[in-house]
Amino acid sequence: MTVTEAQANVDSHRDEGTAELFGIADLCKEFGVTLRALRFYEDKGLLAPRRINGARIYTRRDRARLALILRAKSIGSSLADIKRYLDLYGSHGEGRALQLHYVIERTDKEIADLETKRTQIDEILAELRLINATCKKQIKKNN
Repeated sequence: MTVTEAQANVDSHRDEGTAELFGIADLCKEFGVTLRALRFYEDKGLLAPRRINGARIYTRRDRARLALILRAKSIGSSLADIKRYLDLYGSHGEGRALQLHYVIERTDKEIADLETKRTQIDEILAELRLINATCKKQIKKNN
């Protein structure tokens, strides 16, 4: 099935109650991802589009999940962590509080790790600046 045929298929299944359906091309274009990436997320259980006549049909929920996946990836989360987070939500949002606690726990840890790394980087920078300045003084002294 071509992208055009798939889009026509999506459009034919829209009515007032399902106006928020998206074809794979819609989401690829909106989020700047490839068809392969969306299929990969589906294979990993992160997305679960409906299939209508062989075409993948994404809902608002799938779209929101994709936005969360991409945001979490951009801050370094693994796909396993992303799946764990998404699975906590439940089928109707009953796990939202669990998600929030999970995010707090994970971000607290990441913030602490990054602050430690920043301290280490600042110490290394100070040492490098001292070495650099010492070398420059030596050159001036020898000239």
